Amino acid sequence: MSSIKSENTSLEVSFRKILNKNDLKGYRLHYYILGKPDIAFVSKKVAIFIDGDFWHGYNWKELGRIPPKNYWQAKISRTILRDLNYTKQLKKDGWRVLRFWEHEIKKSPEKCIWRIKRAFNQSKPQHPFQQDQ
Repeated sequence: MSSIKSENTSLEVSFRKILNKNDLKGYRLHYYILGKPDIAFVSKKVAIFIDGDFWHGYNWKELGRIPPKNYWQAKISRTILRDLNYTKQLKKDGWRVLRFWEHEIKKSPEKCIWRIKRAFNQSKPQHPFQQDQ
């Protein structure tokens, strides 16, 4: 377990290259807020988590990828619950939270970039004199 990286994984590094290639700069790495997102655009209050399919339990029960040991099943279940709690609290604190699965980034990075850009547009504060429409 100690040899498993939690920061600057090859997936994170490749994703940051994709961000830079798409002129999405100005982010902070592992910004110290609840959940310590992998990437945070602080000025836009957008937190991005890159979740490994195994470690964060992507459809692990539905896909029949249940680890044989009770220890791993409990660990993944706790991770899923922790991720949900972090997302809920960050949203409550005004952050837009994006979670990308490992397979999503590998299969369709352009969709991930599109979601980030959409989050930027949605997180723009409304002008104080602008009326709701």
